[in-house]
Amino acid sequence: MNPKSTHLPTLVFLLTLMLPNAAVLIAAPSASSEIAKDHIDVAVASATKFLMSRQEQDGSISNRKNQTAMTALAVMAMAATGNQPIDPTPEGKSMRRAIEYVIDPKRQDDNGYFGKDGSRMYGHGIISLMLSEMLGMGLNDKQDKRTRESCQKAIDLILRSQKHPKEWKHQGGWRYAPDAKDADLSVSVWQLMALRSAKNSGLKVPASAIKDAVDYLKRSYKSELDAAGNPSNKKSGFAYQPGGNPEYTMCAAGLLAMQVCGEYDSPFVHGAADWLLDNQPAKHHKFFYYGTYYYAQGMYQRGGEHAKVAKKQVEDILLKLQSKEGSWLGSGQEGGAGDIYCTCMAVLALAVKYHYLPIYQR
Repeated sequence: MNPKSTHLPTLVFLLTLMLPNAAVLIAAPSASSEIAKDHIDVAVASATKFLMSRQEQDGSISNRKNQTAMTALAVMAMAATGNQPIDPTPEGKSMRRAIEYVIDPKRQDDNGYFGKDGSRMYGHGIISLMLSEMLGMGLNDKQDKRTRESCQKAIDLILRSQKHPKEWKHQGGWRYAPDAKDADLSVSVWQLMALRSAKNSGLKVPASAIKDAVDYLKRSYKSELDAAGNPSNKKSGFAYQPGGNPEYTMCAAGLLAMQVCGEYDSPFVHGAADWLLDNQPAKHHKFFYYGTYYYAQGMYQRGGEHAKVAKKQVEDILLKLQSKEGSWLGSGQEGGAGDIYCTCMAVLALAVKYHYLPIYQR
């Protein structure tokens, strides 16, 4: 983790590492506790109420498809804006119920796979990331223990899947199924972030797995390499698969993932961040909410002018798109994914203001 952050959540995270089986006793201040709320606070508070209003009796939060993955995304969105499952608040209670839903043994098969809700390896990575970020934040030791065991099983499946035989250009990555013989950057980023978070939280993750995944990301960057292995094209981006052309969503995803893995000064990071300054978020993008989440978090990690420009762009465009009930809904495939998905992605993009979750801290 880059040591720049001096925020309280960093201390919380360090305590979690030192006491991985104990609930964190110092709570990050929630957005709702601030004396003066700005337009971002109001927007995310409204979005949180919307997500809570969609919670079912069984604890799930979804549009009745990909229930486990969508519930995990909702937990991530609420946690990213300062709520914790140990909080004695309606938000905390909602998160505890959602986590209980996710870690119910019915959601995960004997191999540790969560993707049986139809979300495949996409959902598996999302769920694994959420669980690893929530370690040590459960209501009690029992819930923490179940979360840790469930998360380690999920991480073990990610590690096995990465080692499944693949063509060289796909090695180190992941695709839709655990036994896939190819890979794409979109699925791979979720698995990589889950591995990094799990390693930070004290779970068993070999450093070689993260290195192999980073190498896959580098092969997805559109540029010839020089003798030192650095990109010749100083301003380019990441593609969906190696050999493809860069585009907004995948470039932003690669930018965030590289930095989460500590590659802050990599020329691949510099080139992607500069490319994104010329290819800004726009509603017409095919996966606008998905890409804008990565864009906001990735450019925040980059810092400086990149972070400043991106924050303003994201806030300007997202706040205008929020509905009166607090939700967001995209078009095309994102519209088909539902308002819970779009709302979670929007909140995670706006959450750069708070950066409470360890995985998103600089």
